[in-house]
Amino acid sequence: MAKATLYTPALIEKYTRAGYWGHMSLSDYWERNAALHPSGEAASDSRIRLTWEDAWVWIKQLAMGFLDLGLKRDDMVVAQLPNCVELVLMRAACERAGLLFLPALRTLRHTEMEHILRFTAAAAVVIPRKAGDFDYLAMIEDLRPGLPSLKHIVMAGDEAAPGTICLADMVRRPLKAKYPPSYLDYRKCPSTDVSLVALTTGTTGSPKFVENPACARICAANVMVADFGLKSTDVMAALSTAALGPNVLVYYVAPLLEARSVMLEHWSVEECLALIEKERVTIPGVVPTQLAEIAGHRDLEKYDLSSIRAFFCTGSFLPYHVGAQIEARVGKPIVQAYGAVDFGGMAQVSISDPQDVRLTTIGHPYPGSEVRLMNSSGKEVSRGEIGEIIIRGPTGASGFYRDPETTARTWDRDGWYRTGDLARWDERGNLVIAGREKDMIIRGGQNIYPLEVENLLITHPKVVTAAIVGIPDAIMGERSCACVVPRPGQDFTFVEMISFLKTKRFAAYKLPEKLVLLDSLPYIGGLKLDRKALQASVIELLKSRGEIQ
Repeated sequence: MAKATLYTPALIEKYTRAGYWGHMSLSDYWERNAALHPSGEAASDSRIRLTWEDAWVWIKQLAMGFLDLGLKRDDMVVAQLPNCVELVLMRAACERAGLLFLPALRTLRHTEMEHILRFTAAAAVVIPRKAGDFDYLAMIEDLRPGLPSLKHIVMAGDEAAPGTICLADMVRRPLKAKYPPSYLDYRKCPSTDVSLVALTTGTTGSPKFVENPACARICAANVMVADFGLKSTDVMAALSTAALGPNVLVYYVAPLLEARSVMLEHWSVEECLALIEKERVTIPGVVPTQLAEIAGHRDLEKYDLSSIRAFFCTGSFLPYHVGAQIEARVGKPIVQAYGAVDFGGMAQVSISDPQDVRLTTIGHPYPGSEVRLMNSSGKEVSRGEIGEIIIRGPTGASGFYRDPETTARTWDRDGWYRTGDLARWDERGNLVIAGREKDMIIRGGQNIYPLEVENLLITHPKVVTAAIVGIPDAIMGERSCACVVPRPGQDFTFVEMISFLKTKRFAAYKLPEKLVLLDSLPYIGGLKLDRKALQASVIELLKSRGEIQ
């Protein structure tokens, strides 16, 4: 079995004894729900609508189907699919079969997919035939000769190309006679072993492969249920492409609660709003860029969004004015959680918190988690001072898959994980994010935290969004440059920017010293600002203009 790298017997006993970890895995909840509420609706997308009983049959059939293909315990199955019912159920099916499962963003192409399939020695890959104008099958066939471990290409949907396997046929095949009823019970992955491997976004080079035992994700799901007031009657929507993030609602929380899940296969703000209205969604899971699109939609009031109880937002920092605009227009609260793909959930607000706490902080650490804020000298900072978040706790991942060296560099011997994020404690014990340590700009020995300036700049009526990056300077070391996407038809000048920011009454050294207007900012997978790529392109642009050396 794929043992979790950092989960020692002592650690497992500690968190199990404390009640944070249990013995039920993800697939156990699907089995329970099928027994208790067989006719209750479990999951749907635009093509498929399944009851709990239907879903459990699907999970068992696919699990046996993979084993019938000859996959061995801990073989890797990679899926590159849009949001869909299959993507949700495959996690449980692979776990039940004792296989590892890795969901890959559908926007990845040859270079990234070759790295993923080679590094994990994937035995099977599940893909659509085509999506939009991209041919996924052609990509995998191009890569296959150099991937000796890749034995099976599985096609999502009801049809398969020659040389591939039809996923729907795998689920329909009668295998009960071949395998005894208890066969899968002996195969399933224990909750404290690795069942899911998640990819980081790769902003610092090649993506890392993160071990995700079910016990940690279920622990975080239980905290969400309590803090967000979630119920079995809720309808939860996966609207982003994230493998975890806001989509933990449908992957973990919904089966935990026996709640209904709906998936939006392809994002557009109109399709999102129509789905919420049609399915009477109560808890939409979104990333900040999606909330910004919803907040700015001209015809928002045309949609019936009365079913919503709260928006769940995570993935990156949500600008205050975007959150306040959504709450004013829809009349429902936003609840935020903070975490990292490398680790998992770390902190979150409560639905009962006042607006200023919900929209300007990331709330309190999860129960059982220990959090410290450390300065560059390795000493814990005082309340109100900024330091790097380091953490350990029961919601934490168990290291990097097949990468003990990076695991040892990221977690210390006592199990503390360095996030690279800067924060401070406010007077109420909430964490307030100040930005990424690597994004901090050091101007003549003084620290500039881009997030602080960005949060002010995006409140200008002419600004859609903005980012602050460092640019090289022979005298000061670095200076800051504002990268602004102005509203359509609006001109935005350097003088306007500085005059506006001066009214915010913060230190003059934090004022941007350059302004670059852009049509858009680069994002990775639509989730996270690619600050590294933005900085490189801006530096190149300013050099071409002769504005910097």
